[in-house]
Amino acid sequence: MVAAPRAVSELPALVRVRRLAGRWWALVPLGSIVVVVFAIRYVSDTAKGLTYLALVAVPPLAALALGWCARGSRRWLALVAALLFAIAWVWHRSLSGEAAAALLSALSCVTLGVLLASVTPPGWLKLGIVVMAAADTWLVVSDLLQAPNATLIAAHPAAGLPRLQTAIFGSVSMGYGDFFCAALLGAVLASRPRLQGRAALMTLAFAAAFDLLFFVVSELPATVPVALALVAAEVWNRFAT
Repeated sequence: MVAAPRAVSELPALVRVRRLAGRWWALVPLGSIVVVVFAIRYVSDTAKGLTYLALVAVPPLAALALGWCARGSRRWLALVAALLFAIAWVWHRSLSGEAAAALLSALSCVTLGVLLASVTPPGWLKLGIVVMAAADTWLVVSDLLQAPNATLIAAHPAAGLPRLQTAIFGSVSMGYGDFFCAALLGAVLASRPRLQGRAALMTLAFAAAFDLLFFVVSELPATVPVALALVAAEVWNRFAT
């Protein structure tokens, strides 16, 4: 996901969107975790509402990623989103269905990351990623995330439709915000492809090391490896130049 987003400069269609640019958009990453967690905790039916919002919004956003704003995108690839949705629906009780649903959610975050990067100054968006990871860590450590997260995971749309508000694969689950954070990192570095590629590898390395903590805990803030990769990539870029 870090390697997937295309640079905003490669997408002329975003010219009009850039007129809305401002540093306050950097609050979106923080809000995507904190606001959602407390809304689920204190406002009834928030989880169900998010479930149906994801069901409606994720497939077209994923199609946009495949057909427009991801590296290697082609217009005809947008049709793959419909195939993934069908697999996620028909085989929603199997690992293949869960994998298809998770891929749809991940691709939708690529589109959201590119859109947010087009209206947010890079420096502010990087700060937003770090603050998002800090807030995620606070919520996990203070035990404020676990109950709302469980409620969101348990929410099911009707008729066996796929759950796209969170990623589930077997006994493992990951929040939509975790995908969003990774996509933001890729989008904010997309104008420097080599650095973006290094950041993707760094994210993989940090995540692999960070996940060793699962031997002693059952839940981790998955945004932390992304923030660490961002810091490491910036340090690398500074010393390399």
